[in-house]
Amino acid sequence: MKAVTWHGRRDVRVDTVPDPKIEQPTDAVIRVTSSGICGSDLHLYEVLAPFMNEGDVLGHEPMGVVEEVGSEVPDLKAGDRVVIPFQISCGHCYMCDQQLYTQCETTQVRQHGMGAALFGYTKLYGEVPGGQAELLRVPHAPNTTIKVPEGPPDERFLFLSDVLPTAWQAVEYAAVPDGGSVTVLGLGPIGEMACRVALHKGFRVIGVDLVPDRLARARNGGAEVLDLTEHEDDLADTVRSMTDGRGTDSVIDAVGMEAHGSPGAKLAQQVAGLLPDSIAEPLMQKAGMDRMHAFYLAIDIVRRGGTISLIGVYGGMADPLPMLTIFDKQIQLRMGQANVKRWVDDIMPLLVDGDPLGAESFSSHRLPLEQAPEAYAKFQGKEDGFFKVVLAP
Repeated sequence: MKAVTWHGRRDVRVDTVPDPKIEQPTDAVIRVTSSGICGSDLHLYEVLAPFMNEGDVLGHEPMGVVEEVGSEVPDLKAGDRVVIPFQISCGHCYMCDQQLYTQCETTQVRQHGMGAALFGYTKLYGEVPGGQAELLRVPHAPNTTIKVPEGPPDERFLFLSDVLPTAWQAVEYAAVPDGGSVTVLGLGPIGEMACRVALHKGFRVIGVDLVPDRLARARNGGAEVLDLTEHEDDLADTVRSMTDGRGTDSVIDAVGMEAHGSPGAKLAQQVAGLLPDSIAEPLMQKAGMDRMHAFYLAIDIVRRGGTISLIGVYGGMADPLPMLTIFDKQIQLRMGQANVKRWVDDIMPLLVDGDPLGAESFSSHRLPLEQAPEAYAKFQGKEDGFFKVVLAP
């Protein structure tokens, strides 16, 4: 089959690789019909390269049609249309019973001290072949699938794999009070969808970014927006001036480890990227640094007693935090990978009964799988309006 594979920093290719097959009785194999490129994939494109191996199959936002199921997959059959959550979870362990599917005790990658295995996302998360491919083996298929109805195009449901539940959890974790306000830092796909979810719930939303077309998308959707290039030095003061001097009730950091405005940490990441993987990998696991500018802004912007929801991916192990300020402001902090199936019952009615979140028109580009290398480059460079790319195998 054809698949998008990793070959080095800023080097992804479309290769021919062996077809997946049923390996365990709880497996399924699906024929992929659509697969998204996630902002998190761009971390693999550069910063997290030491944790990748040449030939790894990328992608964790697929959907498609079931081709084959193992003997212990009772509720799926060939021809079923399914979306695949980005994490692999058994559905019956202690953590899954708590709906903490990203902590599944059956698929935890214990040799690296990490949570549930993820599709297409580094050796830290199990090095499981991903879904930017023509076919995908789905382990623990009874729980690692979401059945969706026939009819609407793939884009209506595709984002149940990651974007929609991640944005939904970001807003839930932000604990915005009724009629309250939230600042969303970063208006990439997750930040933009978090704005839509928050507006749908009736909150006041202030979106922050520095890319004009992303600011325009959020503004057209009903959010107030601030251009970071115009508020590099006074963003928090500006937000406070818009909110009776307090700051917003909540802040969602949808940026993560590669934030603009962190030159020292950016240099450290670049230096680590020049080291041999045998040196860079243990260094990053014990002393890795993130670009923390967005998180520091969140701490400054949120009102006293407010909540920060971190949904942008962080990976550093030696990040300095202003604990005095966090403690003094009585800030509540929640974070983590989205527990996809925890939120499906909340989101699905918004997809089958109309489309108030605009999922069907959310992507900016739908391209053949063969154009993945170009799509990665343009998505990382924020070029030509590349905002959310869907690959069609």
